[in-house]
Parts: sequence; structure tokens; C-alpha cells
Amino acid sequence: MADKNSIKELNLIGAGTSIEGKIRTQGSIRIDGKMVGEVHAAENLALGLTGEIEGTVNGRNVTVAGKVRGNINAIDKLVFEGKAVVRGDVRAARLVIDEGAVFDGKISMSDSKTGGHDLQKY
Repeated sequence: MADKNSIKELNLIGAGTSIEGKIRTQGSIRIDGKMVGEVHAAENLALGLTGEIEGTVNGRNVTVAGKVRGNINAIDKLVFEGKAVVRGDVRAARLVIDEGAVFDGKISMSDSKTGGHDLQKY
């Protein structure tokens, strides 16, 4: 039987769903609905094309296809896909911005192996 602490769950917020508050997960999350508040994912966070977040986003790897109004902190990699609209400051060790993405904010980058940021402090 698998150790409870080694299980990394996947959470889904479907299109048409709205949430206000804080979400914290030790696993990954995909958001296709609307979130107002804070999202903290110890693993991957994906915001689908229909997804919207108003608030702070924290994750190891963050992929944005929808809209974010707020700051994003990615420990490792941050990707803005072609239809992404991001208004806020971002921190990441690696950043990919696809052609067509809209980004309005400041970028702070650091190598996650040599002095990067730790998700636990967010």
C-alpha cells in the first residue's frame, strides 16, 4: 500500500464553477472556472483557457492559458500560453511567454537551485 504522504493528488475546478477564498494542495490543480483569492499548489498549477484567477498564484510549475489578475510565484517554470492574459508581477526560475500572450507587470527571476524561492514561505 502506498504511503499517504507520497500521494500527489490532482484537483480540478471545472468551467462554470466560481470559488472565493484560499486553496492549498500538496498535489496539482487545474482551474477552468473562476477563482477569487489565493491558490497554493506544491506541484503543478494549470489555468485552462476558460479559467480566471483574481489573486495570488503559487506553484512549482505554473501554466497559464486563461486570465490572471494578481501576482504569480513559480518555484521552477512559468508558462504563458498564446491566449493568456496576465496583469500582475511574476517570479520564476524559468519563464516562457508564447506569441500572442498579453503580460502587464514586472518579472523577477532567480535560479531555483542557487537561491530561488521556497513555496513554504508564500
